[in-house]
Formats: sequence, structure tokens, C-alpha cells
Amino acid sequence: MQASKFIVLGGGMVAGYAAKKLVELGLKPGELSILSGDDSIPYERPPLSKGFLAGRDTEASLRINPEDFYSQHGIEVKLGCEISGVDSKRKQLLLKSGGECGYKKLIVATGGSPRALEIPGAELENLYYLRSLDSSKAIRGAADQAKQVVVIGGGFIGMEVAAVMAGKKLEVTMVLNDDRLGKRLFSPAMSEFFESYYATHGVRLVKAATVSELRGKRSVAAVVVNGGQIPCDLVVAGIGVRLNTGFLADSGIEVADGVMVNEYLETSQPDIWAAGDIANYPDLIFARRRRAEHWDNAVTQGEYCARALMGERIPFRHVPYFFSDVFDLSYEYWGDSSAADQIVHRGELSSKSFSVWWLRQEKLVAAFLMGRPDEERDAAPGWIEAGKSLSAASLENASSPISSSLK
Repeated sequence: MQASKFIVLGGGMVAGYAAKKLVELGLKPGELSILSGDDSIPYERPPLSKGFLAGRDTEASLRINPEDFYSQHGIEVKLGCEISGVDSKRKQLLLKSGGECGYKKLIVATGGSPRALEIPGAELENLYYLRSLDSSKAIRGAADQAKQVVVIGGGFIGMEVAAVMAGKKLEVTMVLNDDRLGKRLFSPAMSEFFESYYATHGVRLVKAATVSELRGKRSVAAVVVNGGQIPCDLVVAGIGVRLNTGFLADSGIEVADGVMVNEYLETSQPDIWAAGDIANYPDLIFARRRRAEHWDNAVTQGEYCARALMGERIPFRHVPYFFSDVFDLSYEYWGDSSAADQIVHRGELSSKSFSVWWLRQEKLVAAFLMGRPDEERDAAPGWIEAGKSLSAASLENASSPISSSLK
């Protein structure tokens, strides 16, 4: 391959949004190459466990940019391209297929691969991990032939997959390590609401559970949990990811929990940035290091790196954001509740319309909103970024306008 001025290593959402932003900023034909291990041009990932898995979204609708966008703007997209190493001193990427590709500036955005079960029976058919378009297609096809589904994992992927499977009228069991649903994100009262909602839609929850084995002759027929068996003909495991950083071993780029970057998303080697799931960056709002595996993080960091390639140098500052859709519910979450010392619930948690506000020393650090007025949604991220002081008593009064909650 010929050398490129700019290369995005990884063909996920960072690449798609970086390319889009670079074009907006005046990218010239021939200046950008995207090296992707995938076999599809960059696409949105959230629908893979929502609308696309349910059969509502098409493959074309997932594309971040139209298929001809890249050729129209002179952007080379090399699919099925795997990298064996990075020579940061010579500014060369070493290709697994042989040869090298030079760059002037590089964005590393290789994401992660699903963490696999390491238990007896993990080689059986009809065990799936959701990460790519192909895996979502495979699960969707398997679900058409299935009757009983076990979803292992209670994170957002597990919750979304379970909701889609229940919507297909399958018998669904969720197996959780934790003692309540969504423990890393939800308050106990929120977990109670969602557990009840899932039960109402026919999803059985097995909590504080350990999966020790999958049983079956050729395809999975049962999941062994806490010594008992759950019969099934389809298993989807969402137990986290392993970051794709092994090829950086001899690059001089610092890797710990992800690729370590500074406040400009720059790695320890010159002219190399990291973005998306693998980027471990200093969160300037919460004064801690963070690595986020969410859609919004990939989008904002992809666009940020595009501006950096074109010469902008402003520290990356962003309120963490996450959204999800399960059944007929849609919710959003901003911030970081890990250091909160007070939780305020606004609205009725027995309804589909409530919000939750996490405070630390009377300053907002996180907010969850579901079915709430726009004024709450508009206020939450700005208040978190500004460190606004809030009145817990006013927040609890759902009939009072949200603006009156400010001190």
C-alpha cells in the first residue's frame, strides 16, 4: 500500500465520523486511508442489539456515510486489513499480509472483540457474541429457529438483546453475576423497576449466578447455572470485550487499560492519536482517567481527532453520555455516579416517566432520564459540566419546574 497523509486504523464508528468531519473540514482526495479488519464500510453499532437485531433496520440504514461517500471524496477504505505492528519511529504500519504502509498522522481506533466464555461446552453451536454486523445477522437468523434463549450478562447489551428476543415471543432467561439488574448504572430503586418490567414482558431473571457449563451434543441444549440447568436452544453472551491492542506491543505506545492518551487524545508517540473504546483519557470534568465503550464516545472522539489532524489543539472535554432502548422504553444517562453521596428520584418509579439525579456535595455528577420533559434533558449535561449546585428537595418535587431546583 502507498503511504497516506492520514490513516485511521480501525473501521468502526470512529473512522466513519472522523472521515465525515475531515471532509467537512476540507480534506483533499487521496489524503485519508481507513484500514479496517471488518468486511463492511463503517456502520453504527447501537442498532446491532436493537432495531437491526429486531429486523426493523436495514443494513443500508446502519451506514454512517453512504457507500459511495468514500470514493467520491478520494478516501481509500481497505477492508479485511489486519495490522501486525506499528513502527512509530519510521511511521510505518506493518501489514499481516506483508508489506508496510506509511503515514504522517495516525488515529488508532481498533476497538475490542467480545470476551468469550471459558467453560466446558463453549465450543457448542448456537452460542453467540454480539459485536459486529455479521454477528447480529447470525443471532437474528438463529432466533428465527429458536424457542428458548438464555442471555448471559446484565449490562446494556444483555438487556437490549433480552428485550429483542422477548419481543420475538421467545422464552427468555437472563443470567446475571450481580444481585440486581443494571447494578453498575442503576440505583436499587431503578433496578427494581426494570426487573419488574422485564418480568412483565416474560423475561426470567436469574441473579447472583455463575454459569459453569454449556451442555449439548452439537448445539447448546442447556446452560448450567449454580448447579441447575436452564434448557435452551440459543445462548447470547454479553460479558465484556477484550481490547484490540496486541499489535501495539513493540510500538512504544503506552498501553494499560487501553491506550493511554493525554488531554488531546495523543498517545506517547508523536503524531498518533487514539479514540473510541481503546482510548484511556483524562476526563477533565471528573478529574479521573476514563475509558468508555459507548456510541457517543466514539462519535465525539472521532470528530475531535479529525479536527486535531487538521491542526486544532483544544483539550478534549466531554460529559460522558449513554442511551438505550428496551421494549417500549428509551432512556439516557449523563455523567459519572461512582462518587455520588446522594441520589434523588424525580417522578414515579412505578411509571415509565422518571429521572434520577446523583449529587456529590450538592453538585450534580450524573443524571438518568426516561420519558421526562425536554427541560430536564436540556439541563442535565450542562449542569454536570458546570458543576451546578442543586437543591435535592426541589429536585424531588416532580411538579416543580426543573429550573427552580437550582440554588
